[in-house]
Amino acid sequence: MFTNLAWWRTRALLVACIGTCGVGVAWSAPVSQALDRPAIISQRAAQSVLLGIAQAGKRLVAVGERGIVVVSDDDAAKWHQVPVPVSVTLTAVRFADDKHGYAVGHSGTVLATADGGETWTRVLDGRQAAQISLAAAQASGNATALRDAERLVAEGPDKPLLDLLVLDARRAIVIGAYGMAYSTTDGGQRWTSWADRLDNPRGLHLYAIRRHGERILVCGEQGLVRLSQDGGQTFAAVKPPYNGSFFTAELPSDNEIVVAGLRGNMLRSLDAGVNWKQITAQDTASITGSASRTDGSLVLVNQAGMVLSEIKGALVPLNGTPLPSLTGIFPKRNGSLLALSIQGIVSVPNGGQK
Repeated sequence: MFTNLAWWRTRALLVACIGTCGVGVAWSAPVSQALDRPAIISQRAAQSVLLGIAQAGKRLVAVGERGIVVVSDDDAAKWHQVPVPVSVTLTAVRFADDKHGYAVGHSGTVLATADGGETWTRVLDGRQAAQISLAAAQASGNATALRDAERLVAEGPDKPLLDLLVLDARRAIVIGAYGMAYSTTDGGQRWTSWADRLDNPRGLHLYAIRRHGERILVCGEQGLVRLSQDGGQTFAAVKPPYNGSFFTAELPSDNEIVVAGLRGNMLRSLDAGVNWKQITAQDTASITGSASRTDGSLVLVNQAGMVLSEIKGALVPLNGTPLPSLTGIFPKRNGSLLALSIQGIVSVPNGGQK
């Protein structure tokens, strides 16, 4: 079910390879050991595979393979690694404010910080998540959900979380492989399964979650798109005209949805998913990440190492020379761009300006 890209982001946007790096290690590796083993401190942590980045006040925080978390307090000039209680790959990170944030990753891991990313505490893992899913399935009486939850328990903590939405310091939603979805309202002390809200009986992988006001969007494998208009209380299925996987999404404005992913496909709807327009790309490299710049324009990256922007209805590369295979993009406050790659953090030449 997973593409090579999904394995990286598992984030998306799972350490295998985007493109030419080969096939990754199976999830049957000793994940429980990595889940309970602190990350190794490395002098080259900032040059490792990095999959997520976020702003925490004036600090930048990036996460990636083997539990690496690196922070910068000088606008990305220098980075240093901080201690983390797990060595599983971390796939995404988000902050509610300059102090409170969460990161997710392999083995159903959720980490929380209350000091801007300097220290981290594990607040959920795949073993706990499986028990939460089992209790929810037993309460629902849904035979399919019960079977799937029992399988989660039996297989152990081998499934990754891939993205998260942080609503405030105490409320967060995390999503991942095989339809895993959980929320907390108390800073991670207790978690509730959200799987029954997303109409995903086949357990398709969930790759991205975004919010704009009361609207929450979830997208994933095989064209899955779910949209809530009431802050996540209920979700409706949205059917874009493409059934390939969407690894990233944005909600740029009211009623606007952008989804992008496999084979360079990007689609936009201006009416909450009723009608769609295909945004053409110059090649078929999968789109691995996206972000909104300060002027409201979108910037995307793909596994071929290209930074992309929409110009006159088409996706156009902003860099003439490919960067390493890219996993994410981050617009800095001064308008310049940082890209995440299989070789760490790289600055986009000229801020991605033509």
